[in-house]
Amino acid sequence: MWGGSLYLKTPILFAIGFIFLFTLGGLTGVILANSGLDIALHDTYYVVAHFHYVLSIGAVFAMFAGFYYWIGKMSGIIYPETLGQVHFWLFFVGVNITFIPMHFLGLAGMPRRIPDYPDAYAGWNALASFGSYLSILGAVLFFVVVYLTLTSTRRHYVPDYW
Repeated sequence: MWGGSLYLKTPILFAIGFIFLFTLGGLTGVILANSGLDIALHDTYYVVAHFHYVLSIGAVFAMFAGFYYWIGKMSGIIYPETLGQVHFWLFFVGVNITFIPMHFLGLAGMPRRIPDYPDAYAGWNALASFGSYLSILGAVLFFVVVYLTLTSTRRHYVPDYW
């Protein structure tokens, strides 16, 4: 990305999204590295948000980047670029709306692994739930993109990519 012409196609959007989310998760890990704060935040939603930013979402964004980059090269079929970018933005906004409020919930002391929570946490939980619905919508859109790509007749010639 340094010093070249950068075209913001779907694979690079997911790669940049991975870097952003992994960095944000890493910064929350620096806070958890402080033993005093770690004891206070242990078993709260803060740890849940940190874990999902670093491991889960980072891996998912990297897999999406790989799919969008390689599907055209391996199959010769062109995926719908506009739908791929809508997929990225839906998923990116959805996961951030899901997990950023979890940091605030953890800082407020909301424990994890409980069947119910006090009403004081209802606002942030509602926002996180809305974000998860956006993420689900983005995931469904990904399967639509896969279906449209595999049933498409739009092909392009790729010289021997192996």
